[in-house]
Amino acid sequence: MLGGDKARQAQIKLNQAGVRSRDAVPVFLFLKLALPFILGGLVAVLTYGLGLWDLSANGKLMASTGGVLVGFMGPDIYVKNIADKRRHKMSRALPDALDLLVICTEAGLNLDSALVRVAREIGANSRDLADELELTAVELGFLADRRQALQNLEVRTGIRAVGALVSTLAQAERYGTPLAQSLRVLAREMRDERLMKAEEKAARLPATLTVPMVVFILPSLFIVLIGPGVLRTIDALSAL
Repeated sequence: MLGGDKARQAQIKLNQAGVRSRDAVPVFLFLKLALPFILGGLVAVLTYGLGLWDLSANGKLMASTGGVLVGFMGPDIYVKNIADKRRHKMSRALPDALDLLVICTEAGLNLDSALVRVAREIGANSRDLADELELTAVELGFLADRRQALQNLEVRTGIRAVGALVSTLAQAERYGTPLAQSLRVLAREMRDERLMKAEEKAARLPATLTVPMVVFILPSLFIVLIGPGVLRTIDALSAL
């Protein structure tokens, strides 16, 4: 049961990183198991056996322990970085995809056909989001529970905004509410949220630039302004 839970969690992480190979989960779990021994053993051989670095006994032990920790945490950190970059790209393209989905639903397409059409149109801008929408359209066609297909989209992407989209689509599927109007409101909210995040970054910019200004610009400014006076003072004292 524990192994199944770990495999399921690894599958979710790899899906969010866009890795869907058949052997991805076994390879990932094998690396998590083998890399601590490989890196820890390699560092131990370099420090204890070859004496490559001049370290004390505690330093060698810490270096070997660090190799084990890097080997254990390395695969998770690597996959997490890829997943974060992928989520950022999909989040930027999601409002445009919603606008296209509104147009398709207003044109009379059902949800499955609209997702396929949107994925085809947005593929040049965001290949990752297009792949997720195409996979969702396929799952909507063969899964007995269509809500499960929409929830799979939320799990694979790991984006909070996609959760709101899934709720809207599931509500429209279940109660027959107007889909185009709900998607239009959701797209507007996402654009407003993206604008607010940009304004927050712009507001933090002066505080962020304070430290580089103090460290790099002010010393140079002081040297330029005070330097000539200091040099003249030194010359005057030397003449005396």
